[in-house]
Amino acid sequence: MRRPLAVLGLLVVLLAACRSSGRAEPEPEPLRPAWQPIILPMPPGLSGRLALRDVASCAGRWFVVGAVVDAAGVTHPAAWSSADAATWVPLRPVPRSPYGVENVLTAAGCRDGRLGAVGGKSGGVHGNPRISTWRQVADGSLVEVPAEFEVFGGADAVNVGRIAGGPRGWLLSGNRATGAAAWVSPDGSEFRLVSAVPGLAADATGRPWVADGTATASGWLMVGSVLGSGRTGSRAVVWTSADGSAWRRAVLPGGAADEDLQRVVRAGDRTVAVGRRGEGLGAWLGAGDAWRPGGGLGGAGMDRPGRVWGLAARGDGVWAVVAGSAQRAGWFSADGVRWSPVALPVAVPAGSDRTVAVTAAGEGALLLVDDGAGARVWVARGPWGPA
Repeated sequence: MRRPLAVLGLLVVLLAACRSSGRAEPEPEPLRPAWQPIILPMPPGLSGRLALRDVASCAGRWFVVGAVVDAAGVTHPAAWSSADAATWVPLRPVPRSPYGVENVLTAAGCRDGRLGAVGGKSGGVHGNPRISTWRQVADGSLVEVPAEFEVFGGADAVNVGRIAGGPRGWLLSGNRATGAAAWVSPDGSEFRLVSAVPGLAADATGRPWVADGTATASGWLMVGSVLGSGRTGSRAVVWTSADGSAWRRAVLPGGAADEDLQRVVRAGDRTVAVGRRGEGLGAWLGAGDAWRPGGGLGGAGMDRPGRVWGLAARGDGVWAVVAGSAQRAGWFSADGVRWSPVALPVAVPAGSDRTVAVTAAGEGALLLVDDGAGARVWVARGPWGPA
């Protein structure tokens, strides 16, 4: 009887293994959009190398911003607009300050089909960045909005990051020596700094860092992290505000040793944020004030795990770009829970001297990659759902 019992035991083990492997879902095949390269025309009167920094889209318009670097190494602010993401027209920059003439436009946002941008140029005695904002006016030109030095600079200056447009105007997200910071404006003609207030300021619970912001149905939302007192890791955090003046900070559920939020986007009636989750990357899903962890984005093939370059909402879901190979840098999800790799036309570099940006609208998606030696832009159209 020992031999039949041994055979029966082996069969049980094999069946259990088969069932276990059956429950484990195989990794989905990469989605393969038909990427097409975009040629941006050189702005009139300029020649040199394009240094591209960000992209944006809304209300049927697409935008790319950056600068032209001439043969002498001098930068000139540059921006382009398109109605179909195929044919592009340079916008006419109108600088209003000596630094604006050489601004590099680093961040782009969109509201009602018009562009808002953040630009900067290092200068002054200490060589600190002199920040300006730019807004597109009725004739289509992009006009610099100079600000008093202390609005974006001064002794507390750390960084001015991304710009977002929405029903209540414009939001800039960034950080000061006092903690997190926001700059708000109803029309982009002048920004008001909000910092060192409850919710944004560093306090006994930890030191906050804002990475991105977006408009919501009820106001504004920013995302980032907080480094708790006595902790070596960080926790993922969101800030919400109805008017841009009073902010409420909330630590999101997670539990990993190190978490942060690096990008956020509105996708229908849901908010999706992506950032580090322990040793990998993951999503968080928000509806109103309720947040829950979403799915993981994988991680194999990343050059620098934990870096999220961009996040954008399409009509059929959201897509993110991280540092990695061409087969492992793009990720798409219809619900923020299950993520599929998206094959990109090029590997996505890591490093502080690199720039990658994404945007999307409907069934279109735009990808920008600038590796410091050259800048390239691609567009892809069509559904990304599984075949």
